[in-house]
Amino acid sequence: MTTNPRNRRPLQAILLNGPADAPRLTEPLRAALAGNGPAILPIDAGLPATRIAALINAFQPGELVEADGERTGRSGGRVAEDTAVIIGTSGSTGAPKGVELGAPALLASARASLARVGARAGERWLACLPVTFVAGLQVLVRSLESGTEPVAVAAGDAESLSSALQAGAAHVSVVPTQLARLMGSVAGRNALAGFSSVLVGGAAAAPGLLEQVRTAGVRAVITYGMSETCGGCVYDGVPLDGVSVRAGADERLRISGPVLMNRYYGRPDLTSSVLAPRTPAGRPSGSPDVEFLTSDLGYLDDCGRVVVRGRADDVINTGGHKVVPGEVAAALSSCPGVRDVVVVGRPDPEWGERVTAVIVPTDPSRPPTLELVRMHVRSALPRYACPSEVVLARTIPVLPSGKPDLARLRLG
Repeated sequence: MTTNPRNRRPLQAILLNGPADAPRLTEPLRAALAGNGPAILPIDAGLPATRIAALINAFQPGELVEADGERTGRSGGRVAEDTAVIIGTSGSTGAPKGVELGAPALLASARASLARVGARAGERWLACLPVTFVAGLQVLVRSLESGTEPVAVAAGDAESLSSALQAGAAHVSVVPTQLARLMGSVAGRNALAGFSSVLVGGAAAAPGLLEQVRTAGVRAVITYGMSETCGGCVYDGVPLDGVSVRAGADERLRISGPVLMNRYYGRPDLTSSVLAPRTPAGRPSGSPDVEFLTSDLGYLDDCGRVVVRGRADDVINTGGHKVVPGEVAAALSSCPGVRDVVVVGRPDPEWGERVTAVIVPTDPSRPPTLELVRMHVRSALPRYACPSEVVLARTIPVLPSGKPDLARLRLG
């Protein structure tokens, strides 16, 4: 995963105003993938000015393309020749972390995805996720690979999806929050059912929601992946063609295959901590593969399907017991009176952390009680996993990526 430092290419930062602005990225992305244009760094123009400045300062692009199209040359550095796109994410400290993705990995992911969902030549994708995140970006890559233009909308509501279907969109990628909102209305359910495939990823979706989705005839595909794997690389528990997933002795999932990132920008220490060579069983000696060490706990079930339990760094340590929040939330998704739920650990002077269920009730006037919640969890998990606190909320706060804002929920 090293490159000749003398082989460098320029980096172009592009400010974009939400999903509707996705078409502006199509040509720069096409050139970046072909290798005859600069590498690109898509940035959400709606971010606070201080955050945009931090991203620019961290990655030092040689050119900045404003949201209005104005270009500003800068005395920035260059990136590795094999980098086509940098996806800027936040590390645990909030400092910008850049995931360098190469054209071969992005294209391998797009081709495997198109094949898995059975997308036919000429079928269009709906862009309703920000292309500054890998899920939205991959909608553009799949469109380029299909020889089509995406249908871009400003919001993923029922009216926009219906209009997109009329414009010829056949496939869409959403996050669970969008899916839940769409399933809340007849118009939304009907719109979703009109797509040939609905990819759902970016965060865990409640089992109850998935059952509701499939009962409504929506062809939903649950994806698992991250920026470092060019987005979803496991569909409905089955790795995409060429991708391999295994669980180590520490239960953390490891992913190998052609979809892996090249490196983290300017962080060889961080890169070496998650990318490591290995010789998988059956591969000739001396022919090592590279695998990515995820932050997720999981296993392969008896049918060989990947089961993701939750993030290792989200595990709640309560009274010496370790609780996986995602497993508690999954148990509560079928609890009467629970419309949405996220489980977090909050500081506790006696137990270290207490298991806290943040619940959006189906009927705010008759919310589920702590006793009911504990009884429901106890039927599926050990007693120590039962929440000791229930917090009622009107909505679950989410990040721009659509994932629950766990840091905010932990603070209360």
